[in-house]
Amino acid sequence: MGVKVKFWGVRGSIACPSPDHIIYGGNTSCIEIQSGDIDVILDAGTGIRGLGQNYLKRQTRSGVLLFTHTHWDHINGFPFFAPFFVPGWRFRVMAGHLSDCGGIQGVLSSQMAQPTFPVPLGALRAEMIYQDFRHGEVLTDLFPGLTVRTQPLNHPNGATGYRLELGGKSVCYVTDTEHVPGQPDQNVLALIDGADLVIYDATYTDDEFPSKVTWGHSTWQEGIRLCRQANVKQLAIFHHNPDHVDDDMARIEQEASQQWSGAFVARDNMEVFLE
Repeated sequence: MGVKVKFWGVRGSIACPSPDHIIYGGNTSCIEIQSGDIDVILDAGTGIRGLGQNYLKRQTRSGVLLFTHTHWDHINGFPFFAPFFVPGWRFRVMAGHLSDCGGIQGVLSSQMAQPTFPVPLGALRAEMIYQDFRHGEVLTDLFPGLTVRTQPLNHPNGATGYRLELGGKSVCYVTDTEHVPGQPDQNVLALIDGADLVIYDATYTDDEFPSKVTWGHSTWQEGIRLCRQANVKQLAIFHHNPDHVDDDMARIEQEASQQWSGAFVARDNMEVFLE
């Protein structure tokens, strides 16, 4: 059956709508994964607005949104996803790191509370189902034919990595996470083992990383090291540093492809097909 992966937003930290971010994109994290009737949204950065406009043109009236975590760049597009405001739609909204601190509904409600946002969470007119789980669990009830494996990631306030097994393929979403040099992350390796595609937090380069320790992010070089060790087929370099303009990203893309042919740099609106 195959799988389609679409990158609606690939930037980290803050959206960058500027002439220096045209080629690789400036929207923050949002990815859509489809196979047959299965359609999963990963994170709700500013990229989710474009996805929402696309959703309105479809026949389907439901969806599943999985959050890695709830830092601003992964949630600030949530109030701008148009189908949330349309009666007759139904969405499951889930996170794996908030069970002990109020849950995903509480976090999203706080984001949309005055005086920081004028429209409250209660204004959404779709049927909204908010669910919390604990990272490490396996989710099997989202769609027939979909298994979602999860692992905790090393990030301030916690984060969840995902492995989606669908359409005979496996896609892993591993952001935001910080590695320890020389100590491959065993949670990540277990999650990505043999995957067809890994989307990995490559905010920094190895040269930049030492001054960013404790910030919760990794490098494209570490992504390649992990993917090689885990026998992964392809690596999507993701969660780009807002300071990395198009020329910087082009250099990273060239260096990464020279180091490993399975690596590429994700861009806004890029589609990847796994057949």
